[in-house]
Amino acid sequence: MQKGFLSEYFDGVVAKRLSGVESDPDQSNQHEFNGVKPIKKLLGNNRLTDCPARFVWLGEENEGVTEDSFVTWYDSRENHPTRSEFRLYFRSNSVMELTSTGDLLIIAKRPSGDIMIIVAAEGSTVENQLLWLFGVPVQIGAGFEYRDFDDGDDTEVDFTTRYILDELGIDVEEPEAERLDTLLERFNGIFPTTAVFSTFARQTIPEVNPLDGADIALLAWMEQEEKLFRRMERHIVSDRLKEGFSNAGDADVDGFIKFSLSVQNRRKSRSGYAFENHLEEVFKAYCIKYDRQAVTENKSKPDFLFPGEEEYHNDDFPISRLTMLGVKSTCKDRWRQVLSEAARISDKHLITLEPGISENQTNEMAANRLQLVIPRGLHETYRDNQQKWLLDLDEFIVLVKNREL
Repeated sequence: MQKGFLSEYFDGVVAKRLSGVESDPDQSNQHEFNGVKPIKKLLGNNRLTDCPARFVWLGEENEGVTEDSFVTWYDSRENHPTRSEFRLYFRSNSVMELTSTGDLLIIAKRPSGDIMIIVAAEGSTVENQLLWLFGVPVQIGAGFEYRDFDDGDDTEVDFTTRYILDELGIDVEEPEAERLDTLLERFNGIFPTTAVFSTFARQTIPEVNPLDGADIALLAWMEQEEKLFRRMERHIVSDRLKEGFSNAGDADVDGFIKFSLSVQNRRKSRSGYAFENHLEEVFKAYCIKYDRQAVTENKSKPDFLFPGEEEYHNDDFPISRLTMLGVKSTCKDRWRQVLSEAARISDKHLITLEPGISENQTNEMAANRLQLVIPRGLHETYRDNQQKWLLDLDEFIVLVKNREL
């Protein structure tokens, strides 16, 4: 196990496509997976009785179900003198009831010994993300394949990896926590505004220069701000939890739920604003003329309009020189919102930090004349044919600069 690498969170995984017998209750009522060699590599040859297991089902558009349960790894022929037949038994649960034939199944062993059983809907974005994260072949079939993280095959936890682990509900520990805490002392445990925090994050890594590469700078700034924010959030949330939630001596369930929702909403909103803040700094570095949140038809406000609102509303200004860029840190189904912004511009652009968006989604974007812009460091999470279509931020900057001429 290495700090800051995937092996800190998983000892190994096995993966396969679910068969009809495993997913369709009309075909079978079994609650077991056959203990083939790849699972033996993962779980070993010793019996595990009622081992804690977390089941996770993930689909498109923020669809997700999680249930904690138990699994048992046992030899169904343990009394036979020469033969063994291992099986992984699980109890009925809400996650496995949602599965369909062809869905991606991942069984993962955590360093604690606990098990995670993850199911991703076939053809979904999260399926792409998990295949990339665990290095599973895209064309994986109905047979289990095993992967561990030894012999130099480990993956460093960066912005992209952290994003996917967060989707799985896994909180990432920062190896440089003490240094981050020192940097954050100036705020005395109080969140500053998003603009101030974004500027602060950039100042803590002054060696990053967008003129040396816009894609590299953007991801470096976003990763640094994410680390700082999560570290500060950990302290603030921890202090609040220590106070407890009670009302007149009774447990304050509503107060706890309200606090939990505020934490989640703050994470989402700050991430979006941070993304826009760092993009704006890139555009300033390249001396690009733009307006942020310019008003177009029906009071729509595209995130960035090039060269600006005045030119957009000037009927004599050539449409071919206008560009709009929507900004969504996570795309999901919300990319369609961009289509109604800036009606004069038929071919629109959208930048996101979401890795591995499904082919169905990107094909639909292209059909609606929406060009996806993805920082170069995330391109590897996409399929080969998708990568040929994507623009990176440096390429987008060249496009806008050429339209300024």
